[in-house]
Amino acid sequence: MSILSKMLKNKQKKRQNDNYRQQQDPQKPEEQVILRSYLDNVSRIKGELGNSTDLVFREFTICQHKGTVVYIDGLADEKLICDFFIESLSDEEFDSRQEPFQVMADKAVGLGSLQIATEWNQVFDSILSGNTIFFLDGYNKAINVETKGWEMRAITEPSTQLSIRGPKDAFTETLRVSTAQIRRRIKSPNLWLESMKIGMVSQTDIAIMYLKGVANEKIVKEVKERLKRINMDAIQSSGHIEQLIEDQAWTTFPTTYHSERPDVVTSHILEGRVAIIVDGTPFVITAPAVFIQFFQAPDDYYSRFDISTGIRILRILSFYIAIIGPAIYIAGTTFHQEMIPTTMAIAIAAQRENVPFPAFVEALIMEVTFEILREAGLRLPRAVGQAVSIVGALVIGQAAVQAGIVSPVMVIVVSITAIANFSTPSFAMAIAARLIRFFMMGLATVLGFYGVMLGLMFLSIHLCSLRSFGIPYMMPIAPFNLRNQQDVFVRFPVWAMKNRPKFISKGNMVRTGENQKPGPKTKPDDQGPKGES
Repeated sequence: MSILSKMLKNKQKKRQNDNYRQQQDPQKPEEQVILRSYLDNVSRIKGELGNSTDLVFREFTICQHKGTVVYIDGLADEKLICDFFIESLSDEEFDSRQEPFQVMADKAVGLGSLQIATEWNQVFDSILSGNTIFFLDGYNKAINVETKGWEMRAITEPSTQLSIRGPKDAFTETLRVSTAQIRRRIKSPNLWLESMKIGMVSQTDIAIMYLKGVANEKIVKEVKERLKRINMDAIQSSGHIEQLIEDQAWTTFPTTYHSERPDVVTSHILEGRVAIIVDGTPFVITAPAVFIQFFQAPDDYYSRFDISTGIRILRILSFYIAIIGPAIYIAGTTFHQEMIPTTMAIAIAAQRENVPFPAFVEALIMEVTFEILREAGLRLPRAVGQAVSIVGALVIGQAAVQAGIVSPVMVIVVSITAIANFSTPSFAMAIAARLIRFFMMGLATVLGFYGVMLGLMFLSIHLCSLRSFGIPYMMPIAPFNLRNQQDVFVRFPVWAMKNRPKFISKGNMVRTGENQKPGPKTKPDDQGPKGES
């Protein structure tokens, strides 16, 4: 009985404490309430943030009430705060009958957007985001003013997705600059933007942009739910987001698209896709993504349709060369010599006479060597990296041929394969081809051309099984949709692309009006101009 009575007393005591806190502030626990003494608030900020040296506290007096300004040096615009607010407070005389907190709020409005903070979570989030907090003695609330003013990189030309006729601007690491670049291109009230913070420690700002009435509401909802399910300490790049929201993790193919070009992201939004912008990275994610999308370059839409169609077909052909180029050589020289023309077979046999390795080992040596050179060229400084890639490939290739380690034909095959891989517009898809190439080489070594065909069949089945936010990855090829073939292998003229892709957009499908075909709209006169015979 004594234990039971003790438990009842503890519950009663706890209930009394809870009732007391609710009387002080019925909606907020005591530890979340901003204190009335500004000195106590300053002490708490110093304690919570470890008395960091970049924390700035500036005291002021207004209507005989003392207060303090709190911000982080480097994140907030210090010159704006000092010149516009603190100096104006010290120079101006106020009537003692005026309400001090309202006077301070009226002054702070000129700095930027203003909010009244009543909880400590709002205070810490705002300070760490570059805002400024104003405390006034005697008030259990604070003024939160947006004064972000950190250094940012200027808008420059894209470094990974170059274009001949397209715009020369690229996204930056600043979220608001990136969203403004999209706003400049789509001046529509239906372009909606929603923001959230992801990362328990980093509190990274994420923005979702889509065209209301054009984007599929189910896809928009699915994107939001997947982002809200992310539970990590920090999000440092859009690459983290890609890995956490994709449909299929065990695949080398990218199921979301990323780009640093505002015109590319804008065109995707206009088709009904959803853009995910991550603060701190210049690459914007768009979803859903389909396979053929990774072979579409910006210049396809700035050039004539016949030229764009030919170049796109060449890219797709180069992609398959990058996958099966060495495998075809291995299968032909190892198992199917009868399929090679006699003159060529004799030449290849004569070149490989002094090579001590089978075709697979020969190809593996050259492919691995070339991948090492390519990776070294990327990691070294730009001026040195290009020289290492070019000189290294020439010197090592020539030396390997003279030493009899590889044949000249193998050097040609590996070079053509590498050049074909570079023609893929998307770097993510090009990396997938590089990995699949080794898998195809292994199948060709064991089964010859039958292995190559088996690998291509497995690859096709795998691609058809993938999804991107519920959309089949091979749409509109498989399942085949005749109406959506306007921008697949053949790029139709701009005036003929009247509707948006039906498998992406479920709203307003029409994007081109009637009678947009170029040419004279009226018949020319049979006779010449007046006055001519």
